[in-house]
Amino acid sequence: MASERALPLTQKLARLIELSADEAAVLAEFQGNPRRIARGREIVVEGRKYDQLLVLLDGMAVRYRVLQDGRRQILNIALPGDLIGFPGCFFEHALYSISALGECTVSPLPFAGILALFETRPRLAAAIFWSLSCETALYAEHLIDVGRRSAIERVAHFLLEMQTRLQAIGLAGDDSYRLPLTQELLADALGLSVQYVNQTLRQLREENLVIVERQQVTILDYDALAALADFERTYINRFRIAEFAAAT
Repeated sequence: MASERALPLTQKLARLIELSADEAAVLAEFQGNPRRIARGREIVVEGRKYDQLLVLLDGMAVRYRVLQDGRRQILNIALPGDLIGFPGCFFEHALYSISALGECTVSPLPFAGILALFETRPRLAAAIFWSLSCETALYAEHLIDVGRRSAIERVAHFLLEMQTRLQAIGLAGDDSYRLPLTQELLADALGLSVQYVNQTLRQLREENLVIVERQQVTILDYDALAALADFERTYINRFRIAEFAAAT
């Protein structure tokens, strides 16, 4: 198994608080039962009951809802280090489905095990739930995308958000990263037609802002792209938990 430092959930939470050796060991145990998930397989099925979360160790997954007429809305993209199955574990049945984009590796984590941390390791429990709460900020930005941003602003904002999230776990460079999404998936995530996505990506390329080719995203002019999208990365990588933890 990879070192504790390389485990994605450990790496993610270490950005929030300075982990003790004991806390890192607990997180390693949480990530110590890897299971492979085939490409396209549903990991969580809407309407079913679940009593556990899953730590995504490798690969990407999509959370989505399919309407009665077959239209699909992708709610977010899960990356390594994310806990999936939330918030469905709080409800009688899962609210949304989650499926693997490509081959994924997950580690099951009983929800009761996380709740027990509030008694045994409250600081670590707070960091985990703080991390989960950050999804709220992502959803708020996605609501703004669909409600107010133009097609080109939506695509630009999404590409910058993915870069920032992937950089946080060491999977993106300063100007490029791999994104295994088809134009159809992008359309379902951004509330656009495939034709609009195609036209928008072509326009971004012609304006020398970004190139998306063969699942590789290359950002040519970050500042101009961020200005176009009105993108501020603070909702992704500026947290106050360390400040509060230091005060306890």
